[in-house]
Amino acid sequence: MAFVEAKGKTVDEAIFKGLEEMGLSLDEVDIDIVHEGGKGLFGIGKSAVVHLTKKEAAKAQEGSPEEFLTGLFGLMKLDAACEVKEDSDKTVKIEITGKDTAVLIGRRGDTLDALQYLTGLAVNKGKEDYKKIMLDAENYREKREHTLEKLAKRLANTVAKTGKPITLEPMNPYERRILHATLQNNPRVETMSEGEEPYRRVVIKRKRYEN
Repeated sequence: MAFVEAKGKTVDEAIFKGLEEMGLSLDEVDIDIVHEGGKGLFGIGKSAVVHLTKKEAAKAQEGSPEEFLTGLFGLMKLDAACEVKEDSDKTVKIEITGKDTAVLIGRRGDTLDALQYLTGLAVNKGKEDYKKIMLDAENYREKREHTLEKLAKRLANTVAKTGKPITLEPMNPYERRILHATLQNNPRVETMSEGEEPYRRVVIKRKRYEN
C-alpha cells in the first residue's frame, strides 16, 4: 500500500492510524497534513486528516520478505527484527531476532512454520519465479533437526526390540522427511507416512525379515 488518507481526533492519532494501516514506520512515509482538526462550522468538531505516502526507499523493498515480516511484527506489537542471511535465485533464508522470538517460534515451531508459509505467499504473489522462504530464530531449525534425529534412533531401537510399530504425533512434511532420512538405511526398521494433512504421521515398524 503506497498511499493512505487517515483521520483522527488529532494529527498524531490520524498519523498513527495511517501507519498501522500501511504496516510502516514513521521514517518510511512522507506526511501531508490536510486538516489539523478542531472546531468547524457551528462549533462542531472536525477530524484531523493526513495523507501518508510511502517513501521511494520503502517502495523499493515492497514485496520483499523483510518488509512483510517487519510490517507483521509491527501490527503484532512484538519486539522482533529480521535479517536476510542468504538470498539466491530460488531460496531466501531469514533469521529472526529480538525479545519475542519465543512467541514467534511457537509450540514445536508451529508459529514459525505459519510465518514462513505466509511470507512465501506474500513474496511470490504475482511472480513467475518462485522463491522458497526459510525462516529461523534462535537456531531453532537445527536444534529441532537434532532432536528429531535422536528421537528417530531411540524409537527405532524400541521397535526393533519389541517388534511393535510406533506411530508418532502429526508432523509437517519437513519434519517427517528428517525422520525418514534418519532411518532410511537402518537395517532393522522401516518408516512410512499415513493419514491426511495436516494430521499425517510417521510410522516406524520392524522390517519383515527381522526375527
